[in-house]
Amino acid sequence: MPSHQRFDKVLIANRGEVALRVVRACCEMGLKTVVVCSEADRDSAYVKSADQSICIGPSSASKSYLNQNAILLAARLSGAGAVHPGYGFLSENTSFSAAVEKAGLTFIGPDASAIATMGDKIAAKSAMIAAGVPCVPGPDTELPSEPEAIRAIAAGIGYPVIVKAAGGGGGRGMRVVSAEAELQEAVALTREEARKAFGTPALYMEKFLQHPRHIEIQVLCDTHGNAVWLGHRDCSMQRRHQKVVEEAPAPGISETLIGPVGEACVKACQQIGYRGVGTFEFLYEDGAFYFIEMNTRLQVEHPVTEETSGVDIVQQQLRVAQGEALSMAQVDVTCAGHAIECRINAEDPMTFMPSAGVITALELPKGEGVRVDTHVEAGYKVSPYYDSLIAKLIVHGQDRADAMQRTRSALASFKLEGIATNLPLLRELFEDAAFAEGETDIHYLEKWLKTRGAA
Repeated sequence: MPSHQRFDKVLIANRGEVALRVVRACCEMGLKTVVVCSEADRDSAYVKSADQSICIGPSSASKSYLNQNAILLAARLSGAGAVHPGYGFLSENTSFSAAVEKAGLTFIGPDASAIATMGDKIAAKSAMIAAGVPCVPGPDTELPSEPEAIRAIAAGIGYPVIVKAAGGGGGRGMRVVSAEAELQEAVALTREEARKAFGTPALYMEKFLQHPRHIEIQVLCDTHGNAVWLGHRDCSMQRRHQKVVEEAPAPGISETLIGPVGEACVKACQQIGYRGVGTFEFLYEDGAFYFIEMNTRLQVEHPVTEETSGVDIVQQQLRVAQGEALSMAQVDVTCAGHAIECRINAEDPMTFMPSAGVITALELPKGEGVRVDTHVEAGYKVSPYYDSLIAKLIVHGQDRADAMQRTRSALASFKLEGIATNLPLLRELFEDAAFAEGETDIHYLEKWLKTRGAA
């Protein structure tokens, strides 16, 4: 089976910060690296950090980083034995995972069937219920087409409800319905949106939680039936369903409360034969956890878990893909201190419009417990073609108060000129009293932004 083959060269089917992160993990393990790039990224310094680079197409992602045939051809030409998809792009694409393994290569991630199960929100919910993972109230079945049946389901759950696309993600394909009079129109609009965006009109319905927090549990699974969870994160600081700040552990949640949830996540992974790293996402309200989805890939916010657990998550991905058994049991997992990650985006801090152009000056913060994951440098040209994330500031402290203060200091000394970034917004946010107290819900940031004239 390809997933158990040893390999000595990894092709990284991604770009930017995550591509460089994987290159570094591979180098530390003595593995050779191949980075694919578009014409827009061809001259970037991070591309040169790999042992080999192959330009696979024009600047447009659809013609380069999303071009499966071009990536597979590059893997064959380079002699790579494995493909790491990073996050975004093809990282949770069932057909890509299957195509990589059909080509006799190792896909560094779960197999296509696990991606398919967890990518379909209805199938995922059904699998979680079977494993004892707590879920949001609502049936684990597709919404029927008959208006009366839809009304009956909504009434049974109790308003407000949320209608979601079964194949959705990234905050798209969902509508909140607060009364029966709005229900049919919301279903019709969401169904059409789902069909266009995700290729399937399938919907499901759940209870809409009013003031939840967004809590995540990181899991790590090998191909020998072993699985562990590496603590938890709070990712409630969001704007339009996009995370801005993440931290580990989640403030104010006891280990006795979250422990059984983590154990249920591990059990779910074992039941579906999951391999590699993954993240269970929950809404948390009034002392209860509700599963919403599983990300079957490395996540942007993985460094806060690395800092608190002491586990190099990318290296673990690579070792599991080589067929190695986990070197740790759950009893060996200990989390220490508190870590915070700030996403540094190339965007106007008031309007959030993307900001492309050349970085004319860059001075990264330094100090105890300060880490910056970035692919940019002075002279780097930020492209308009891709996501605006250009750096991640990760700070580790003895406790949350210490980590918050270190983050304030690091943000103050973070100098980046030539383009607009969200650094001013982050500096302002970290002075906010309610955020400093912790336990703010997923709506807090958008409300806070309205008070400063942005949304």
